[in-house]
Amino acid sequence: MAMMMAWKKHLVSNQTLISSTRFFSKSAPQYVEKVGILEFLNGVGKGVETHAGKLETEIGDFHKLLVTRTLNLKKLGIPVKHRKLILKYTHKYRLGLWRPRADTLKA
Repeated sequence: MAMMMAWKKHLVSNQTLISSTRFFSKSAPQYVEKVGILEFLNGVGKGVETHAGKLETEIGDFHKLLVTRTLNLKKLGIPVKHRKLILKYTHKYRLGLWRPRADTLKA
C-alpha cells in the first residue's frame, strides 16, 4: 500500500514537471507564405538551387514542378542526386508534410 502511494506521488510530480517544461520550447518555425520554384529549391538546399534558372525557363510554374516526373528532369540535365531530392521534397510538399522555412532563405 505504501509502495503504491509512493508511485502515485512520483508520477504526479513528474507529470507537473513535464507539463511545465512544455511551455518553454521554441516558437513555431516561420514558413514562406508564397512558394515559387526558387524558394522551394532554396528550402531543399544541398546544391539543388543551382538548377533554379533552368527549371524557371523550362518548367516555368511551381505547380508544374510539383507534377514533373524524373524523365523530364533528366532531359533538363539535372543529376540523379538532385532529381531524387527534388522529387522527394515535391512529394512531401504535396502531402503537406514539408514546407520551405523562411530562415533557410535568409542564409
